[in-house]
Amino acid sequence: MRTVYVNGDYLPEDEAKVSIFDRGFLMADGVYEVTSVLDGKLIDFAGHAARLDRSLAELDMAAPVTHDELLAIHRELVSRNGIEEGMVYLQITRGAPDDRDFAFPDPEATPSTIVLFTQNKPGLADSPVAKQGIKVISIEDIRWGRRDIKTVQLLYPSMGKMMAKKAGADDAWMIEDGHVTEGTSNNAYIVKGGKIITRPTSNDILHGITRAAVLRFAQEAQMEIEERLFTIDEAKDADEAFITSASTFVMPVVEIDGVPLGDGTPGKVAPRLREIYLDESRKAAI
Repeated sequence: MRTVYVNGDYLPEDEAKVSIFDRGFLMADGVYEVTSVLDGKLIDFAGHAARLDRSLAELDMAAPVTHDELLAIHRELVSRNGIEEGMVYLQITRGAPDDRDFAFPDPEATPSTIVLFTQNKPGLADSPVAKQGIKVISIEDIRWGRRDIKTVQLLYPSMGKMMAKKAGADDAWMIEDGHVTEGTSNNAYIVKGGKIITRPTSNDILHGITRAAVLRFAQEAQMEIEERLFTIDEAKDADEAFITSASTFVMPVVEIDGVPLGDGTPGKVAPRLREIYLDESRKAAI
């Protein structure tokens, strides 16, 4: 049985409880991060901690622990649960006031809720899916306007995953004003003529930690990068496509809306970027 962390305590997962009045449960008034674990070490922890700070600040939410304390909790959970490859999920909400109210509670009287748990994923780095690539469909992007904040408002992305599953695909890319924003839980890229094209960061997409690292490594490898909007038709005409996220790293996309890219198998750019990302991330893991 997993050991989890709830508000200062390490507990067996079946003993972990959060109040029914917690605003994360009632209002989706919370933020989260997912940090990957490879070889028992944390991948890009500093990036996730920095983005967590930003999400909290954008929502005027208090941070219940320091970065050092957060790192210690992550490491303790990885150790207690024997995680060699997997993830650590972290969620912070505005806490549990005495009753349900749209108005924010007084932070002095209502401390933030903090929950962490691990997910054991053997074979995460050597995923067979990465060798064959994934298929995506396009769906309308009808989420709220602050997608740069990593909130727990994940209903529409969940619906998007199910739309993809129903269509015999693996994921969905969301479209706004004719342009691709991002995947349901990942950033989206296409490759044309050797050039990597991806949407620039703004309030419209999540500022992916893996995205930032992958683009940095691509630049160091002398790959050409263009940050601009691209259409779904442009994506279907691309040589390659891929996604990035903390849990999938770099994942080739081989089909969009039933249209195969290239010969329908992963090209050269995405697999090479995955290899570089995993090598460099392992070296820097803590």
